Amino acid sequence: MDRERLEAQLAELPLYQYAFIRTEDLCFSERIRWICEHECPMYGKTWACPPAVGSVEDCRARCLEYEDALLIATITEVGDIANIEETLSTRAPHEEITRRVLDLVREQVEETMVLSTEACAICERCAWPDAPCRHPDRMFPCVESHGIVVTDLAEKTGVDFYAEGNLVTWFSLIFYK
Repeated sequence: MDRERLEAQLAELPLYQYAFIRTEDLCFSERIRWICEHECPMYGKTWACPPAVGSVEDCRARCLEYEDALLIATITEVGDIANIEETLSTRAPHEEITRRVLDLVREQVEETMVLSTEACAICERCAWPDAPCRHPDRMFPCVESHGIVVTDLAEKTGVDFYAEGNLVTWFSLIFYK
């Protein structure tokens, strides 16, 4: 991959920060999955979420099939950070940026896999568990659905995780080979 070329292209996008990582630096945790299962209203409702994505060990194995990944972050401001509906409504612009970065990465590599912020909002009603995903090429499972500890990754890469005030930081991982 020509990182210099890609970084010049990334500079033209409204990214907050980004970092190239080695997948061996990812930290996976069953605790993150436990939070999905017990605190997320999307658990068991989409192909992008557990249990449809497989066990944490399955997810770990899938991620480690790739040696490299690109972590991207966008930031947005909301009126009230405690308002989860308002906060979640800001995901769409991040997903659009993720798709744009994915297109840039795909210009240079043979294979990609993306994890992002979605519990998947592409279809009004997900086909899970009765039928296959209708849009597997557009559906990006959530980073946390794979048990990845985003705070650990942000700390290791120097990407800011916590913003002050009413700022929301969204993350995506684009795995490539």
